[in-house]
Amino acid sequence: MMIKIIKITKITKQQGMSLVELMVAMLISLFLTAGLFTMFSMSSSNVTTTSQFNQLQENGRIALAIMERDLSQLGFMGDITGTDFIIGSNTTLSATAVTADCVGAGLNNASFPNGQLSHFRRLWGYEQGVSAESLACVSPNNATDVIQIKRLIGPPATVLTSTRYYAASTSNEIIFFNGSAAAPGLANSRIWEYQHHVYFIRNDGAIPVLRRRTLSINNGMNNEEQLVEGIENMRILYGFDSNGDGTADSYMPVQNVTTLMWDNEIFQRLVSLRVFLLVRSSEEDRTYTNDNTYTLGDKTIGPLNDRFRRKVVSSTIVLENPILINL
Repeated sequence: MMIKIIKITKITKQQGMSLVELMVAMLISLFLTAGLFTMFSMSSSNVTTTSQFNQLQENGRIALAIMERDLSQLGFMGDITGTDFIIGSNTTLSATAVTADCVGAGLNNASFPNGQLSHFRRLWGYEQGVSAESLACVSPNNATDVIQIKRLIGPPATVLTSTRYYAASTSNEIIFFNGSAAAPGLANSRIWEYQHHVYFIRNDGAIPVLRRRTLSINNGMNNEEQLVEGIENMRILYGFDSNGDGTADSYMPVQNVTTLMWDNEIFQRLVSLRVFLLVRSSEEDRTYTNDNTYTLGDKTIGPLNDRFRRKVVSSTIVLENPILINL
């Protein structure tokens, strides 16, 4: 007898998520997504902040290094350093005239000394839009300092460049001449490149830039170098020694430096400079509002209430040739 086995399959009813469970899952997912987005946003903001602070620090460091190397050698004139230049006596000009010269205030403040009965100014400065006098050759941003210096650049030259000015000097005589000409036959002299520099700040589009004018034969003082971006303001305080101990007894802004001080006609000697730079980020940070106040020596800036980060950097520069002021 054949027995038929019948297999009975139980049908199980499948059930999905309920509406409440779905809403709970969506809510949890929403919180997780919000948390991840917040973490990403905070991480991105921290990267921007760190990057901008690093940029401020680096730009400020580079700007100070450039200026300190130049300003510390202010007034260096080879073996005749510390002696005033008198045309026809200890000074000879065989160099060609400077085109588009930067002539500062005072009777004797062009690229080369002249025959005026006044000390040749190796240093001069002013605050744009505030000081009564200025250099016509540059157009700095308003309320920023400008500084003008002249010096010989070492080491002594062995090969001359035709577009540069040079000076042959001994302890009692100096001759300025063109690099395209033969060096003067001044006994026991050494030859140095001569340079006239003007530091100032002017925007390139919306970005402030520390700039420098330099001297050449072909282009006069029209040579303009863009040194460091983001340098928004510059303040220089001038340190004078009034008791002869070689250290500054007081630092004063450019407005307090008198004509007699610039012309080296009083006992006080200029022995150091304090340089303050306000460095600004190149780009805005939309998550940041700058309501800070910044102090640059005797000057206060802000709050500016914009979205740029800023930092003040400063350096005290001791002059290697302070005797030039005590003539």
